[in-house]
Amino acid sequence: MPPLASQGLNADINVTPMIDVLLVLLVVFILSMHLRSIFPVNVPPPATPSQHASTSPQVVLELKADGSYAINGTPVAQSGLAARLHKLAAGGQRQLIFVRAERGRKYGEVVRAVDLAKGAGWKIVGYMP
Repeated sequence: MPPLASQGLNADINVTPMIDVLLVLLVVFILSMHLRSIFPVNVPPPATPSQHASTSPQVVLELKADGSYAINGTPVAQSGLAARLHKLAAGGQRQLIFVRAERGRKYGEVVRAVDLAKGAGWKIVGYMP
């Protein structure tokens, strides 16, 4: 059996298919830019500052390691937690609340906090590490 070099094998990379694909993509992008200027595109109007003011920041219910609770960093007593969650959920615009429990909190306490949030009207509960 003769060595491989004498068989005429070529180890060069064939770039012709890659160039063909690039040319096809170039044509597609050029046509899409041309068609974009021809066809009208429905784009929503830019948001006004008043729309941004009506949306509120995310709500995070924190269960601290020492047994206390906080909402967005503001300490809340356990006895007033349900009332505060009801007040924040009022209006119907907010549907999402995040729950973050520090190490040392029992799973049952986290479940009770989520139940309080659901009972207060929060529809979606997200968990944060």
